[in-house]
Amino acid sequence: MKIGTPKELEAGENRVAMTPDSARQLQKLGYDCAIETGAGQAAGFADADYADAGVTVVDSADALWSESDIIAKVRIPLKDELERLTPEKTLITFFNPGGNEEGLELAKAKGANVIAMEMVPRISRAQKMDALSSMANIAGYRAVIEAGNNFGRFFTGQVTAAGKVPPAKVLVVGAGVAGLAAIGTSTSLGAITYAFDVRPEVAEQVESMGAEFVYLDFEEEQQDGAATGGYAAVSSPEFREAQLAKFRELAPEVDIVITTALIPNREAPKLWLADMIAAMKPGSVIVDLAAEKGGNAEGTVMDEKVVTDNGVTIIGYTDFPSRMAAQSSTLYATNIRHMMTDLTPEKDGQINHDMEDDVIRGATVAYQGEITFPPPPPKVKAIAAKPKEVVPELTPEEKRAQEVAAFKAQTKQQVTLLAVGAALILGVGLIAPASFMQHFIVFVLSVFVGFQVIWNVSHSLHTPLMAVTNAISSIIILGALMQIGSGGALVVILAAISVFFAGINIFGGFLVTRRMLAMFQKS
Repeated sequence: MKIGTPKELEAGENRVAMTPDSARQLQKLGYDCAIETGAGQAAGFADADYADAGVTVVDSADALWSESDIIAKVRIPLKDELERLTPEKTLITFFNPGGNEEGLELAKAKGANVIAMEMVPRISRAQKMDALSSMANIAGYRAVIEAGNNFGRFFTGQVTAAGKVPPAKVLVVGAGVAGLAAIGTSTSLGAITYAFDVRPEVAEQVESMGAEFVYLDFEEEQQDGAATGGYAAVSSPEFREAQLAKFRELAPEVDIVITTALIPNREAPKLWLADMIAAMKPGSVIVDLAAEKGGNAEGTVMDEKVVTDNGVTIIGYTDFPSRMAAQSSTLYATNIRHMMTDLTPEKDGQINHDMEDDVIRGATVAYQGEITFPPPPPKVKAIAAKPKEVVPELTPEEKRAQEVAAFKAQTKQQVTLLAVGAALILGVGLIAPASFMQHFIVFVLSVFVGFQVIWNVSHSLHTPLMAVTNAISSIIILGALMQIGSGGALVVILAAISVFFAGINIFGGFLVTRRMLAMFQKS
C-alpha cells in the first residue's frame, strides 16, 4: 500500500505530515511513500531530501490522492479534499470531529476510514501517538518566545555597571502540556515563574520545574482528569470567584501572562478580565493560547496582536506550531508513524484496522460507511486510580494503648537480647581469663548499642546515616594510636593497620556526606 502526503491548502500552514526520516521508518513497515512536490518546502524539507529517502515526489495533488491508499495530512481537510476519498482509502489527519459534522457526513458517504489524530485516547500506551500533546508542547514553548519578543526587558535579572535589572515575573494559567512547556521555558530563561491550575495535584509537577504554584484558599472536590479526557473539569461559580480574586491580586505584579485554558469544542473561559488588564504595568504582555475559541483574556483578537490603551500587548495567534514548522512536522510525522506501526502489526505494508484496539477505536471517527464518533470510553483508564484505603480514626485512648503495646513489645525484645547476651558472657567467663573478659564485654555492648541504633532507622535514611556514623564510629583511631607505642611488634603492626583503615573511614564518611548534600544544592 502507498502512503501519500499532499501539500496543505490552509493559508499560512507550514507543517507537513511526512518527513524524510518518518518516510524511512514507514518503508520499513512495508509501505511505499509519496509526497506532493513542494509539500515540505515551508518546513525546510526539499523535494530532493524526500527523493533521497526513497519517497516518490508527485507533481499534482490529483495524482497523489488517486494513487495513494492512505492519506496523511495536518489540517482539517477541506470539502474538495474529502470529495477525493473512496471506500478503499484511509485518511489520517486532524479532523475536529466534534465540530465538523459536515465533514463526518461526507466521509460516511464516501465510505472511507478516517482517523482523527486529536482523538487518540490519553492512555500510557498511546502517548507516542498523541499529536495534540506534541503540538501543545510546541505552542507552550513558542508562547514564551513570542512574549519575550514583545517584552521590553530581560527575562532574567542582571546586575551590570549600568544598573540593576530585575527579573521578569511570568504567570502561566493552566498546567497542562502547553502550560508545563511554557513553565519550563520561562524558568530556563531566568524569569520568576508562577503557575495556576484548577487541579491542585499538578502543583508537584509545577514546583519540580522551578516555578511557584499559586494556591487558592478554597476547598472544592475536583473531577478526576481521566474522566474528562485529561482536561480540567468545569469549576463551580464560587471557585471561579476565588480564582478571579487571586488573579486580581497578581495582576499588578506580573509582567507576562500566558493563558492555556481550552477544552475542545467549548468556548474558552474568560479568566483574565478587563480590570486585570488595566491593573497591569505598561509594557506587559499577554499570550492567549485559547484565542481560537474566543480567548481566556478579554480583548483577545484571533490571529492578531492588540495593544491596549494602558500599553499591554495581547497576542492571539493560533499558529504557534506552524511558526516552528520543522520541529512541529518532525513530531507530528513521528506520531503518525507510530499510529501506522499499530495499524500494521505484521509489518507487511497492509493496514489491519482493529476496532477492538482501544487506541485505534478511539481515534477512528468514520469506518466502512459509518460514523464512529464519539468513541466508547477506553477499557484501560488514563489514570488507574488506586482506591483509597479507609483508615478508621483512632480515639486518644486507642492511640495511647497502641503506643504502650509497642513500648512493651520493644522492651521485651531488648530484655530478651540482654538476658541471652548475659548468659553467653557468663558461659565464656567460666573458661576465659579475666583480661580477655574485660575487652569482650565492651565489644558485646558496642555491638548491642550499634545494632539498636541502626536497626530502628528508616531504610530511606540508611545511606546518609551510615555516611555520618561511619565517620563518628572511627573514634577507634584513638585506641589504635595509643596501642602503637605499646612495644610489641605484632601489636604495632595491627595498630598501624587500624589507623590506616580508620582514617579511610573518617575521611570517606565525610566525603560521601558532602557529595550527598551537593545533590540537593542548586548550582
